[in-house]
Amino acid sequence: MATITSLGTGSGLELESLITKLMTVEKAPLTALQKKQTAYETKISALGKLQSVLATLQTSAQSMKPGVLESATTKFAAYTASVADTAVASATATTGAIAGNYSLEVSKLAQAQQLQSAAFSSSTTSITSAGGSLTLTLGTLAEDGTYTADSSRSYTFNLAAGATLKDLQNAINSSDAGVSATIVNGSGGAQLVLTSGEGTNNVMQLSGSGITGFDYDPAATGTQGWTQSKAASDAAFTLNGIAVTSHSNTVTDALDGVTLELTGTTTTATTLKIAEDYSANIQSALESFVSAYNSAYSTMSSLGAYDPDTQVAGDLQGNSTLRYAMNQIRQALFNTTSGDDDSDYQTLSNIGVSISASGTLTIDSTKLTAAVKADPDAVANLVANVGTKYDSIVQKLIGTDDSPIPAATSGLKKTVSNLEDQQEKLQLRLESIEARYRAQFTALDTLISSLNTTADYLTSYISSLNSNDK
Repeated sequence: MATITSLGTGSGLELESLITKLMTVEKAPLTALQKKQTAYETKISALGKLQSVLATLQTSAQSMKPGVLESATTKFAAYTASVADTAVASATATTGAIAGNYSLEVSKLAQAQQLQSAAFSSSTTSITSAGGSLTLTLGTLAEDGTYTADSSRSYTFNLAAGATLKDLQNAINSSDAGVSATIVNGSGGAQLVLTSGEGTNNVMQLSGSGITGFDYDPAATGTQGWTQSKAASDAAFTLNGIAVTSHSNTVTDALDGVTLELTGTTTTATTLKIAEDYSANIQSALESFVSAYNSAYSTMSSLGAYDPDTQVAGDLQGNSTLRYAMNQIRQALFNTTSGDDDSDYQTLSNIGVSISASGTLTIDSTKLTAAVKADPDAVANLVANVGTKYDSIVQKLIGTDDSPIPAATSGLKKTVSNLEDQQEKLQLRLESIEARYRAQFTALDTLISSLNTTADYLTSYISSLNSNDK
C-alpha cells in the first residue's frame, strides 16, 4: 500500500484546501462566540471609562464639602494681610485668622549677636599646636545679665594639631549649630566673626580646650577672648497698644493665622489689615467641579451616541446603566439649593453657572463674584451643598460592588468568562472534528492512490499483451 506523506499527493486532489473550507464552516459557532466576547469586552472597557470620569467628578465634589464641624463659609474663606507702611513690616494670613484692622508700632527689631576674635597674622595661622577643641553653646541672656545655657544646643569642634583659623571656620559652618563663621582680613590681621540667630535666646558661649584666646562668657565682665560687636536683642512692638516681644523678626504667634515680617521701626503707628475673602476659593472649587462634570458628561454622551450618517454607535449606546447615570448627574444640577429661602442665590444658575445645548457647563465669573460679594454665606452654602449632593450621587453609582456600574461590569465579566468556557469546549470539539476529517481524507487519498497504481499496472499489462499479439 502506498504511504501518504502529504494529504492529496496520492490522489492529486486538493484535500488540504477542502479540509480548510470544511473547518471554516465548522468554526462558525466559535467565530460567533468570539465576536460576542469582543462586544462584551468593549462594553466592560466603556464602563471602566464611565467609572473613571465619575470618580474624578466625585473627587472634585468632595473638595467642595466642608469638614466635620466646619461651616461652608469657613471652608471657602481665604484671608489676606497687609501693612500700610511696607517699610515697617509685611504680613501674610491663613485659615484661622480673624478679619480686622490693628494698630502696629515697632520700637525695636530683633538682632543677632555677633562676636569677633582677636586678630591673627592670617587665616592659615595655627591656633593649636597639639590639637584641641572649642565648645559653642547657645542660650538665653536675660535683661539682668543672667545667662541660661541650652545643653541641647551645645556643639564641640575638635581640632587637629596645627589647625588654623580657617579650619575652625569650616568646622563651625559645616555643623548644624545655626551660627555662621566668616573670616575678615583687616589691616590688623585676620579675625573670625561669628553670627548667631536673631534674639536673646541665641546668645553664644564659648570655651576652648587646648587652644587659648577663644573663651567667651556672656554673663561675665572684663577681658574676654572675643569682642561682642553686636548684642543680641528681641523685637518689641505693640498691636492695638498691647506690648509684644519676639526673639525673631518673623512673628507667628502674636495673632492667630497671621505671620508678621518686621523690617523697620516706626515713629507713628501704621495699620495692619486682615481681610476675609471667599471669591477665589469658591471660584476655584466651582471651576474644578465644572471641568470634572463636563468631562464626565461628554464621555457619557460619546459612549451613548449614535451617528445616523455613519451608522456608528457608541460603545454603550442604549445601555440602561449609562442612561441612569446620566439622568442622576443631570437632574441634580439645578435641583440643589443653598437652603436659604430668603436669599437670591438659591441655585447654580443664580450664581453664574449655565448649561449649554450640548449639556456642558460654563461659569460667568463676573456674576459669580457679584453673588459672593452680595451674599457670601448663601453662595458658600450652595457650593457646599452641590459638593455634598454629587458626592452622594456618585457614591451610589460606583461606591460599592452592588452599585449599578460595578454590578454591570461584574455581570459582563461573568458573561465573558462563560463565553471563554464555551469556546474552550468548542475548540476541543473542533480539534476532534478536524482529526476525523483528516483520517477520512487520508484513507480516501490512500485508496485513490492504490486504485491509480492498480489502474496503471493493468494499463501497462494490457498494452504488453497487445504488443505480443502483433
